Amino acid sequence: MTAYVQDSTFLTRRGAVLLAIIGLHVFVIWALASGLARRAMELVAPPITADIVEDIKKQDLPPPPPPPELERPPVEVPPPDVTIDVPVETASTAIVDVTDKPVARPPPTPRPSTPGTPLGLGKGFPNSDEFYPSGARRLGQEGVATVSVCVGPDGKLSKEPAVEKSSGTASLDEAALKLVRAGSGRFKAATAEGKPIESCGKLPIRFTLK
Repeated sequence: MTAYVQDSTFLTRRGAVLLAIIGLHVFVIWALASGLARRAMELVAPPITADIVEDIKKQDLPPPPPPPELERPPVEVPPPDVTIDVPVETASTAIVDVTDKPVARPPPTPRPSTPGTPLGLGKGFPNSDEFYPSGARRLGQEGVATVSVCVGPDGKLSKEPAVEKSSGTASLDEAALKLVRAGSGRFKAATAEGKPIESCGKLPIRFTLK
């Protein structure tokens, strides 16, 4: 009788454990099916929220204004002097041997000739500052170029000018030729007995930084 009671108690405990295990499985399956597990996870760990941060681009600042350009006052450069050698005719006084010869009458006294004027520069002749090469100005190059010129009675060049003596810089020599060509028609023609004539001379062109 005692042995039977013990076996019934053992079976009852074993049955209760089995029922508890089966009940636990049923609860888990029901929780998964009804979404209870998902709500429990949301309570334990709240969902992660992400905020979108817009990048604010900095507005580009306008560039600084350029420095004001200072106007250089025009510099009046006097035209270079032109030295032109003009031949002067001189009357010769020769002694004539009149021994055993008839005395000839002296020739009439020649009328004094009007002195001529040399070749020069007229009004509005360009100056060297207007033709100064920018590269030579930037490099600080200076010099004097002597140009050979021939001018007709109308004050215009009658021949192509040429560099008689270089300034030492090719760009300055070329600028001197351009200046002389630009001055064609603004020369003062040389005169003889009050009339303009064609003449040639040497014109020094000086390039100096101010």
